[in-house]
Amino acid sequence: MGIHSSLTQSVHYLNSVGEKRAKAFSDIGIETIYDLLYYFPTRYLDRSTLIDSNKVFQYINNGYDGEVTIIGKVTAKDHVRYHKKQFFKVSFVDNEGTFDCVWFQGVKYFKNRFNPGEFYAISAKPSITKYGSLQFSHPDFDRIEEEESEEFKNTGKIIPFYRIPKELKSGKLGDIGMRNILRNAVEEYSQYLTETMPEKVVKEHNLMPIWEAVRNLHLPESHEKLKLARNRFKFEELFYIECLVALKKEIRSNKISGHQFKIKGNLVSNFYKSLPFQLTEAQLKVLSEIKVDMALPKPMNRLVQGDVGSGKTIVALIAMLIAIENGYQCAIMAPTEILASQHFKNITNMLKETGVRTELLLGGPKSKAKKKSLEEIGEGNVDIVIGTHAVLEDTVSFKNLGLAVIDEQHRFGVLQRSKLINKNISPDVLVMTATPIPRTLSMTVYGDLDLSLIDMLPANRKPIQTALRGENKLPDIYKFITDKIAEGYQSYIVYPLVEESEKLDLKAAEEQFAELKETYFKNYKVGLLHGRMKWQEKEDAMLRFAAKEFDILISTTVIEVGIDIPDANIILINDAHRFGLSQLHQLRGRVGRSDKKAYCILVTKEQFATKSNTMNFDFEYLSRAEIERHKSAIRLNSMVKTSSGFDLSEIDLKLRGPGNIFGTEQSGLPALMYSNLTEDQNILVDAKQAAFSLVEADPSMKLPDNKILKEILMRHYRENIILSQIG
Repeated sequence: MGIHSSLTQSVHYLNSVGEKRAKAFSDIGIETIYDLLYYFPTRYLDRSTLIDSNKVFQYINNGYDGEVTIIGKVTAKDHVRYHKKQFFKVSFVDNEGTFDCVWFQGVKYFKNRFNPGEFYAISAKPSITKYGSLQFSHPDFDRIEEEESEEFKNTGKIIPFYRIPKELKSGKLGDIGMRNILRNAVEEYSQYLTETMPEKVVKEHNLMPIWEAVRNLHLPESHEKLKLARNRFKFEELFYIECLVALKKEIRSNKISGHQFKIKGNLVSNFYKSLPFQLTEAQLKVLSEIKVDMALPKPMNRLVQGDVGSGKTIVALIAMLIAIENGYQCAIMAPTEILASQHFKNITNMLKETGVRTELLLGGPKSKAKKKSLEEIGEGNVDIVIGTHAVLEDTVSFKNLGLAVIDEQHRFGVLQRSKLINKNISPDVLVMTATPIPRTLSMTVYGDLDLSLIDMLPANRKPIQTALRGENKLPDIYKFITDKIAEGYQSYIVYPLVEESEKLDLKAAEEQFAELKETYFKNYKVGLLHGRMKWQEKEDAMLRFAAKEFDILISTTVIEVGIDIPDANIILINDAHRFGLSQLHQLRGRVGRSDKKAYCILVTKEQFATKSNTMNFDFEYLSRAEIERHKSAIRLNSMVKTSSGFDLSEIDLKLRGPGNIFGTEQSGLPALMYSNLTEDQNILVDAKQAAFSLVEADPSMKLPDNKILKEILMRHYRENIILSQIG
């Protein structure tokens, strides 16, 4: 591709950019004219929201209660002191009348900000004072030139605004100076930009050419052209991300040889017959998909999504038995010692009549027993190794690892997962998650994995009843818990744990444990579990709870993942507004593991409980600002109304909004700059289709039209490509 030589010149060559400003640009990573052309506006002043001062009066009188944008020229400014109070007032005039802006804080800053004769665009909610004048309190404001003001009012021009960090301010650059420099640069140099995507992709998807897209992001000709320019960059960003995902799948599927497993003996069939329950249709469907994968000569790379309690582990265990019957070893990696320990006990118990050999591998100092375990694994005398990150240690060597099962995928980074996979040549990989993944994320972060869904619960499970209560209802809730003990119920009482105040939260849990034990639960058996315990202490607490030595277990969020105690059918979650939505759903999944009716009681501050129980939240009619303002209440409201983890995952994505929702350290993918997966799903679908079709047709990118694609991938995404090959 190459960049035109005129674009590689220093910004120093541009009009109005001297040595000092060139240094300021350099400090924020802008060295060349090419760099500057890609420094896009962060927002725009929109003609469609602009009204004159006389119209504002009409709006208010007609009951309008929102914001308006108005342009005026500064006529005066005044620092008003009234008794012990003070405020700063700036007076403006437009073609139809006058208006004032007032600030009651930050007076020193505003005194030097406004000068008579300057033009400003003011955006805020208007009001009429008792003297009948128009006023805006603490408005947003943008300085514009008189010429811009006239163009804006008369021609419908869209004015761009750029982020002006402190480095640029040190070079004496403000909004107006920045716009002038960019306008000159775009008008003179945007014509030299060369296309950054294959021509075929641009044409097939009716994308705006790169030079025109850059021009319209800086100097929009119309709202329609601005939208097309934005969509061009959204598509391009998602297209390259999907190319990385497609290459990752291509490398693993077609360039790496795997094991070809056959179902050839009685181990699997005898185990299946011995199960005291029937697998659900969803489990059987997923198992069939896994069997097909394992029979192929290429490595399986499959993600199994299933809601909490849907039975993923038994499906993974049957897959491991297929590998074992073919003479291979298996490994299952869990994120916590307590979950790994539980997997070990459950799997060992289910396999006790089969002769399959299991081994638990946890961290900690080396001992004679651990050394012996490592020798047995290395010699192939262990069929299933179950552990935490300890399975990744260099001292762990498998004789012939055939299947790697990774539980709770999102808790392991791409490099950690690769270490397990690389223990042997191309084992089949089965990834499990009980945190349902929104469709948009599964198409990106997990787009290289074949997806299986276990979307039904075992037949005997009853829906969990979820209720939201204010803190004043705690005595009634404690009575409900003690009444249910007589029916054989056990209960969790959970307190939040926030990393930056772990000791304080731990203290709160311990204090509540002591208080409740002496008051509401003095006639009952109460246990305590928290994250600062050693894993053996946690294990002991859980085993005693499972053995019904405790009626009630007071805990921090250490119980979030995977603990399965059938008689624990009440969970009380304190300060529920402090938890994320997926975490609340995971915690709720600790109950409802039997045929008994289960209860999840969310307790929060009175205002959250009242708002959440009375408001009807509909994302279709909520602005981003309203979502941010009501985020905690929406989470709690959603938990009460929705039991499906898949539905909650979509709500959670909308709540989190844009930002680095990939978790690049987990996925090996770059962060998003232009796209928002909550809003751009249609663009993502198109970009994925284009990327996968291209990579499938030309995986080495040898065709002339794809030369540009290969060059950009190697220039900008080299590190991501390396991660994609090992992820």
